[in-house]
Amino acid sequence: MTPKNFLFTSESVTEGHPDKVCDQISDAILDEFLTKYPQARVAAETTVTTGMALVCGEITADCYVDIPSVVRNTIKNIGYAGSEGGGFDYKTCAVLTSIDEQSCDIAGGVNKALEARSTNAGTSVCETENIGAGDQGIMFGYACNETPELMPLPISLAHKLSYRLAQVRKQGILNYLRPDGKSQVTVEYVDGKPSRIHTVLISTQHDPEINGVSDNEKVQEIIRRDITAFVIDEVFAHEEIKLDSKTKILVNPSGRFVVGGPQGDAGLTGRKIIVDTYGGYSRHGGGAFSGKDPTKVDRSAAYAARYAAKNVVAAGLAEKCEIELAYAIGVAEPVSIMVDTFGTGKISDDKISELVAKHFDLRPASIISKFDLRGLPAKNGGKFYQLLAAYGHMGRTDIFVPWEQTDKADELKAELCTCGCCAK
Repeated sequence: MTPKNFLFTSESVTEGHPDKVCDQISDAILDEFLTKYPQARVAAETTVTTGMALVCGEITADCYVDIPSVVRNTIKNIGYAGSEGGGFDYKTCAVLTSIDEQSCDIAGGVNKALEARSTNAGTSVCETENIGAGDQGIMFGYACNETPELMPLPISLAHKLSYRLAQVRKQGILNYLRPDGKSQVTVEYVDGKPSRIHTVLISTQHDPEINGVSDNEKVQEIIRRDITAFVIDEVFAHEEIKLDSKTKILVNPSGRFVVGGPQGDAGLTGRKIIVDTYGGYSRHGGGAFSGKDPTKVDRSAAYAARYAAKNVVAAGLAEKCEIELAYAIGVAEPVSIMVDTFGTGKISDDKISELVAKHFDLRPASIISKFDLRGLPAKNGGKFYQLLAAYGHMGRTDIFVPWEQTDKADELKAELCTCGCCAK
């Protein structure tokens, strides 16, 4: 049981963080393939280091994509260009590719589900779309009533700070900033509810000089002043819980952050899975999202679990809801559904599990169809998954994300009896 009074911390990173560079490259490749050929099977992994980007994996598609161009354009848009890139440049870095086709053994299990069609789920799909899960594994979805978007407050704030940090760089408000950066927020909980902001931490890559000032101590003074005014204060001006006199503000606590991005650290796809989800507030099955087409349940089922959990909370069935799904490769129906409301449910967790199974079709083909996971890139100008690759896949409000809808809330409410103590 989580103690009633505690501190909880979540972090986020900007799109210039080396791991996030990789996530965005992998998802940009996915976007390009799905735009040209929606049935593409993609598993693209990226690693970056000083002067190099490597893309490897398995892709099966009836189209051609110039992967090196996608890689370079993604790096350019992030901001690693010329001297402003801080040692990493989209024009001069080497781009290596090593791509195979999807294994025929995996494809055979995915193309057609092992079991006969189930009839207990709410959404019907075409017989030819009765595909099996692309892998075994467990996925978690979570929602709570701490924020309007039904996300935990620490990760919500961390994402807003990272997003704003990138915004002031791109808009030239703070033109000495470089693409790499991190944020971290510690929230103090009292009686299990967010009470105050304990600590705010931002580390941002920067030029060695600012307006002719080269002394590092003075440079850091300028950065602390500007980040506080243009990032931290700006974000918390719109928050219900404000900073107070005891809140700790830490900006570049290491004292200097000039060398960063792929030059400072090697990056790898899928190494920020907690940033991508709930900031550690919920459990995680371990599977990453980026670079994977929607037949991979690591991605699609995690979105479906978030959708179900959010609708449970939006319906008022619980204040917090975590849903675990488990799949077997080649099998469409999840092998298990588990709901945990942490003692906040109006009805039992077992009954909510039954409602989730009844109202949410959790077969991969149905999830893909419900959210249009293959068509979203083409409908958004060829860029959708890449936008998700930074600042979180859950709780997004800056772009339309179909699994953030609460269109099932009324159906779930209708299942409650008038006294609210049991399900029909």
